[in-house]
Amino acid sequence: MQLKPLQDRIVATKERPMEKTAAGILLGEAKEAPAYAVVESVGPDVKTVKKGDKIVYKNYSTTDIKVDDTDYIILKEEDVLATL
Repeated sequence: MQLKPLQDRIVATKERPMEKTAAGILLGEAKEAPAYAVVESVGPDVKTVKKGDKIVYKNYSTTDIKVDDTDYIILKEEDVLATL
């Protein structure tokens, strides 16, 4: 099943925080996960991002949904703060 966002909505998958550094040092569990994700699909009114972009978004402005064992977020284009 593929999610098709409407209007100015964006569907993305959250990036998981790093569990260890490049040198192999294990990191503790972060109190807050990083607020960045990879865009999976965009609605017809979205003008600034496209599929495959890595975005930084407002942390408390998303709707979380799980489809086929994959966690997605849905957010408005105005809640995207930057692209990486």
